[in-house]
Amino acid sequence: MLDRTDRLILEELSKNSRLTMKQLGEKVHLTGPAVSARVVKLEDSGVIEGYTVKVNQAKLGCPIHTFITIITQNTYHQPYLSFIKTQEQYILNNYKISGDGCYLLECRFPSNEELNQFLTALNEHANYKLSIVIDK
Repeated sequence: MLDRTDRLILEELSKNSRLTMKQLGEKVHLTGPAVSARVVKLEDSGVIEGYTVKVNQAKLGCPIHTFITIITQNTYHQPYLSFIKTQEQYILNNYKISGDGCYLLECRFPSNEELNQFLTALNEHANYKLSIVIDK
């Protein structure tokens, strides 16, 4: 299992995954080679799945952030799943959920017009409840 140092390493990498092993070692009081060995162990065990870049979608021209609860008509979800594969430019995440809906779709849109077009097309495959993010 993870010890306190492993958790500190994960915390520091979550803040900035571009740290050098030397910088990371200084933050968690280990040498560069020692922290590097721990990071490799965390990667090999699957605790660290990868490294990403956080993109500001609003600055890329997609200021409308939505969560859409998807309610399918029946237990056959393939029409909905096929539809969203054609809409990847808008979709950040598609979560299969329990509760009021079947899926929770997180999307970004450049305009209300494109959001409306998306919802019109979506409604051919599933019902939905729309929530628009006001502030984070």
